[in-house]
Amino acid sequence: MATSSITKNFIISGQEQVEMFADAVEASANDRTPRVPINVTYLQGADEILKFMEKRKKANVASE
Repeated sequence: MATSSITKNFIISGQEQVEMFADAVEASANDRTPRVPINVTYLQGADEILKFMEKRKKANVASE
């Protein structure tokens, strides 16, 4: 896991190493995967699940 490396001790000495470390931290902060919005429908109860499964079954038949 990526977080396991955070628990290691490391030493940064000298202006060049400090700048390299700061640049690496900034680069990792700027290199984030954008969030993708999704639509979610929560099914509650057997009736809603059955209706959903019927829609799914009909959609699969139509695509064949």
